[in-house]
Amino acid sequence: MENLVYAYLGDAVYELYIREYLINKGFKKVKDLQQEAIKYVSAKAQCEILHILENKNIFTKAELDIIKRGRNSHSHSSKTTDIVTYKESTGFECLIGYLYQNNKERLEDIMKEVISYEGNN
Repeated sequence: MENLVYAYLGDAVYELYIREYLINKGFKKVKDLQQEAIKYVSAKAQCEILHILENKNIFTKAELDIIKRGRNSHSHSSKTTDIVTYKESTGFECLIGYLYQNNKERLEDIMKEVISYEGNN
């Protein structure tokens, strides 16, 4: 599968995990869910979470290679963020999509780390 296809899948999987987490956390109103979700799913938040997890040495060498390939893929530009942030978040989504297809147990481990993030975006 191509890296951008993994990123496309990863975007949906990642958002589903975050939405489910927030619903289970007790948010009931869609407006509140959306405001909280942005703290996790925006390109800026994903880029920040990626760097936090990298600094915690969460990723294997193979996972870092997947992130790098996703980050370096040719994609369209973003209207809402700079190109570096957008590419970093694309690399992260690529990993999420890859793990969803190939290693759901590892995906669960990474998503547990992600939901422990309490950003203030």
